[in-house]
Amino acid sequence: MVYDIHVFVCTNERKNNEKRSCGEAHGLDLVAEFKKQLKDLKVNLKTRANRSGCLGICDFGPTVAIYPEGTFYVDVKKEDVKEIIESHILQQKPVQRLLLKPNGST
Repeated sequence: MVYDIHVFVCTNERKNNEKRSCGEAHGLDLVAEFKKQLKDLKVNLKTRANRSGCLGICDFGPTVAIYPEGTFYVDVKKEDVKEIIESHILQQKPVQRLLLKPNGST
C-alpha cells in the first residue's frame, strides 16, 4: 500500500548506556498515541504510524520522522502527538519547537 503520510517512531533503547535514547516503552506509547489520534481526528489521508529502529539521533530522543517530507521531531512526548497531527499532517505546518535543527541540534 502507498501512504500519503508515514510516521516512524524510534523505539531504540541503549541498554546499559548512560547516553540518552528513544526507549522502546516510550516509543511504543508514542506509536499507539499516533494511531489513536489519527483515528480520533478522522484524518482523511492514507496514514501509517509504526515503530522503527534507530533513526540515528537517539541523543535527542524520543524521535519521530514523518515522510514523505523527511521531517524529524525530537524530544517528543505523548502530549505533542495531537499538535503534530493537527499542525504538520493536516495543515502542512511543522511544529517548530520540536524540529531537529539543520545543524543536528534541538
